[in-house]
Amino acid sequence: MWQSNVPGFDELLRSARRSAVHMEMRDCYGVAEEAADFERWKATGIQNLDPGSDHWRPWLSLIRETTERGVAVRRARVVSEPVTDYIRFEHASTHLTDQAGEESRWLPRRSASDIALPGNDFWLIDDKAVRFNLFSGDGAGLEGQYTEDSAVVRLCATAFEAVWSRAIPHEEFKV
Repeated sequence: MWQSNVPGFDELLRSARRSAVHMEMRDCYGVAEEAADFERWKATGIQNLDPGSDHWRPWLSLIRETTERGVAVRRARVVSEPVTDYIRFEHASTHLTDQAGEESRWLPRRSASDIALPGNDFWLIDDKAVRFNLFSGDGAGLEGQYTEDSAVVRLCATAFEAVWSRAIPHEEFKV
C-alpha cells in the first residue's frame, strides 16, 4: 500500500490538476526550520510576516503557482481550545498563505468528535493520492508516507470534507 518514494511538497503540488487539500490535526509542531521564529515570537510577539523573505517566498510562490493553474488549495486545521501558543503563531501568519491563493479554515476539536479522522496530517491531491506527514512525539518532522490506495484516499477525502463543512473561515476564527 505505501510507496517507497514519497514526493516532496514541490513535486506534489506541481502534480495537482484540480485540488490539493491539507489537513492538520496537531496542536504543536516542532519543525526545525521555524523553531527560531517561534521562540522569538513567544518572547517578543514579533513574527516574520514579510512574504518576500527567504522563509516565506518559496512556499508562497509555490502556492501562487499552483492556484494560478486553477488548482483549489485548501487547508483545514483541527485545533484544541483554548489554542496553544503554536496555533496562535500559525494563525498570525495564515493570512499570507491565503493571500497567495490558499483557503484556510479552523475547526475546534470539540466539533470533530463524530468525524472519522486519519491518524496523521495529510495532503490529498486530486482525490487520487495521499501524502501523510508524520511527526515524532515532540513534533519534529519525520519521513512521510505516500499512497494511491483508493480506500485511504476515500477516508482522507471524506474526513477533509466533513471537517471543511464545519470549520470556521480563517478571517472569522479568533484565537
